[in-house]
Amino acid sequence: STKYKEVISKSLLIQPGSPAIYQLKLKKEELGPLTKVTFGKKNISKINKTILLVGETGAGKSTLINTMVNYAMGVKWEDKIWFQIVEEDGRSQSDSQTSDVIVYEMFGFEGKTMPFSLTIIDTPGFGDTRGIEKDAIVSHRLFDLFRSEDGVHEIHAVGLVMKATDNRVNDRLSYVLNSVMSLFGRNLENNIVALLTHSDGQRPRNAIEALEQTKIKCAKNEKNQPVYFLFDNCQNEDRTEEEDAEFLQMADRISDKGMRALTEFLEKTGPKRLMTTAEVLNERISLIASLQNLQDRIQLTEQKQKEINAILEAIRKHSEEMRRNKNFTVEITEIYKVKEPTKGKKLMRLSFFEKAMCCTVCEENCHYPGCTLVPSPQHCEVMKKGRCTVCTGKCPASAHVREAWRYVNKTRRVQWTLKAMEEKYMKNKTDCEKKLSLLKHLEKDMKDLSTEKSQLVDEAFKHVVRLEQIALKVDSVSTFLYLDFLIEKLEEKGDRAKVQKLEEMKSRQDEGTKLALQYVWGSGLNRCQIKSAKLQVQ
Repeated sequence: STKYKEVISKSLLIQPGSPAIYQLKLKKEELGPLTKVTFGKKNISKINKTILLVGETGAGKSTLINTMVNYAMGVKWEDKIWFQIVEEDGRSQSDSQTSDVIVYEMFGFEGKTMPFSLTIIDTPGFGDTRGIEKDAIVSHRLFDLFRSEDGVHEIHAVGLVMKATDNRVNDRLSYVLNSVMSLFGRNLENNIVALLTHSDGQRPRNAIEALEQTKIKCAKNEKNQPVYFLFDNCQNEDRTEEEDAEFLQMADRISDKGMRALTEFLEKTGPKRLMTTAEVLNERISLIASLQNLQDRIQLTEQKQKEINAILEAIRKHSEEMRRNKNFTVEITEIYKVKEPTKGKKLMRLSFFEKAMCCTVCEENCHYPGCTLVPSPQHCEVMKKGRCTVCTGKCPASAHVREAWRYVNKTRRVQWTLKAMEEKYMKNKTDCEKKLSLLKHLEKDMKDLSTEKSQLVDEAFKHVVRLEQIALKVDSVSTFLYLDFLIEKLEEKGDRAKVQKLEEMKSRQDEGTKLALQYVWGSGLNRCQIKSAKLQVQ
């Protein structure tokens, strides 16, 4: 087509026919774990609109991006041509869906069908078949995108990509919608819209019902129903058979109508700063890191208490024998730490969940899994002003390492004499303190451990409260996974006011969140491990 001669000269023909399919030649920049892809030259005097696409793996985001680009370029059915901005590189669908966050920039076509240039942010699909831990990658990458200097700092719309054929609220769909909502700040509610693919043009009753049942916070129309746009993205399919062409032309009209309506929505919509969303992501990442670290530390505290109790009991029972015979031994279960290799896989050009960020002073795991997209500990999300917000000593970044191992608590049976016990429990005491008996020291240690445990629980509670203030959907799966655990520990403390607050949050658990939790537990996550820190120590 002569109309697109210039664009074709900057493209690669990948399939001749009707339509002829061309791959646009793009300028590509790698920004750490993010990829920026640009077609055309930016004109700073022209308005640019940014749309962020999120959704389930296999919902059709890639095809929808190509549809948006062709619409922006003014491509019509009769042109018998189709351009692709999304690169097909022969990977399987599950691989392509877990690639980097990709920012597509489209310049130079303002005034064709849209009065603005377009930036489309494509995110990895939620609900990946290889496990829910891969979905944590989305939060980390978006956080990187929103906070980096050359990233994205404001958006006009969030497109929740779903199939119009999704005909019931199942646990997987609920989990995906819940995960998506947990990413954003409250200020984005009226910018979230549904982009429904595989549509036949009819009102998508089932998809709307799914959105309403899962209580998705999004833009609403005058009937107080979710704002949605319909697409049937098969414009690139072969049209040579007359029967197919008739159907495909109807599909083209559905997508064209959807794009016109979406353009109108974007024209009326002002930009929203992503500062709150970045804060939500950061707070959520810090919350999970804090709670995981908290579980380890509570487990350690409880094991230390058991150890001290066993020693106190042995001293009381055998004090006479121990005084008479310095070599008299008692058998005690001792807790100790080991470095254990982390588990993980290489996906694409990055390793995921293979490295943990650990404090070598406190001997604690400060961020695992998740700390894989940062070049060094000082860039980790749990670091604030060069210090860790998670480990006991709030140590500087320089005391931390990112390696393919993490600390694990283990127990072993050991034979101890009174002298060995004194050496272990009195070695760091001052001369003044050494005047106290071993018994008194152990009793003091027990009291200190209880105080420490209490402070750790309070710290985690503060994170949950902070999330409630800023998140669009605080009642997300990632928060509910830890509520029972926190409630149990606060009840042990006897803190009724805080227990009541968390019980209140728990009571707001809607049908969608319940289904989403079912999906998480059904995906092999150990429910007992999440609900309680009383883990089996090997």
